[in-house]
Amino acid sequence: MSGRYSWPRCGLPGYLAGALAARTGDEMSGPALLLAAVAVTGSITQGPAVLTALTAAAAVGGPVIGVLLDRTGRPGPVLAGALAGYAAGLGLVVLCLGHVSAPVAVAAAVPAGLLSPVVAGGWSSQLPAVAGSGLDRASRLDAMTFSVASLAGPAVAGLVGGQAGVVVSVAVVAVGVPAALALPSASAGRGRGSMPGSRVRTEVVAGLRAIAGSTSLSRATTVSVVSYVGVGMFVVCCPVLGMRWFGDADRGALLLAVLAAAGLLANAVLARRKRQPRPDSTLLVSTFVLGGGVLLAVAPGPGFAIAAAAVCGIGEGPQLAALFAVRHREADAEVRARVFMLGASLKIGGIAAGTALAGALLAWSLTVCLLVAAGTQLLAAGLYPLWDSRQRCGVTP
Repeated sequence: MSGRYSWPRCGLPGYLAGALAARTGDEMSGPALLLAAVAVTGSITQGPAVLTALTAAAAVGGPVIGVLLDRTGRPGPVLAGALAGYAAGLGLVVLCLGHVSAPVAVAAAVPAGLLSPVVAGGWSSQLPAVAGSGLDRASRLDAMTFSVASLAGPAVAGLVGGQAGVVVSVAVVAVGVPAALALPSASAGRGRGSMPGSRVRTEVVAGLRAIAGSTSLSRATTVSVVSYVGVGMFVVCCPVLGMRWFGDADRGALLLAVLAAAGLLANAVLARRKRQPRPDSTLLVSTFVLGGGVLLAVAPGPGFAIAAAAVCGIGEGPQLAALFAVRHREADAEVRARVFMLGASLKIGGIAAGTALAGALLAWSLTVCLLVAAGTQLLAAGLYPLWDSRQRCGVTP
């Protein structure tokens, strides 16, 4: 009788709906926090500081949650609890802006940041349980939820503006909680129960070894993390570009919507090709495209700012889809959640480094900040051939 009243299980449509809601709210939160900080404090530096704390904390929280997802027989409640905590943490941050000192507001962002990787890596690690034999198609659809969220999130944040944008992002993240609860149970072979701290560290190290032990995984992880340093810098530059060329920081958030729309279109075009490009090669080419897009933003005029966002999207969308494809291809089932969560944490850590660097450079020069961001993308692409060189020399990662 108890099964009659159990929480309904979700399939791929429910998974995609929940992922889309959580990711849309997450994509709203960054631009909304930047805009809220400008509106409340009048400073262009406090927003990047809060966003840096939010993203930097993910490097700590992500691996631990990945262990819990890998070891539990019911990943849904773990994911749902983390999502609910993330939403509550964002609410705390918006309550602090303008009402407490800047260091306290920055510290308030840390708890939310600890849970933020569940939105990306936590969801995607559960995809095989709902996709079945159609994992390749499901992976493309999963990556497209990021593009749709990246399109809708900044657009809504720009339209709503200020603190209200953060409040809306909290509500949208919370919409994903029921879908997370409905995710299927894990395989029976997974461990259950609590683990001592030493065991958690051992499990995290196992995930790191899984990444380091695969040439494709370690290369994709390194290139994407360095690339996202530049992405984080460009995101922080967008409100300033909005103020410079459109007279309003809110219009800068809409540049991120242009970026997302271009990314969605690029992924849709690639998905229709009968012969799919190798994800490893796509990762390299898309990183070069990202660098070119950021460099284009240096040119004066609103038209160049819009074009720069579009070119960045053409690079960022396929890059993310390629990264997911490499992880699904290379990661074994027993460590998949850890690989995704560690990858998400490292990527968010790269964004944190980028936002921190941009916050410092913007006080000096927007142009210099954009040039450094473009150089970071070229550095990321330049790291790619190192793994091929190591293989030719007989060195394993």
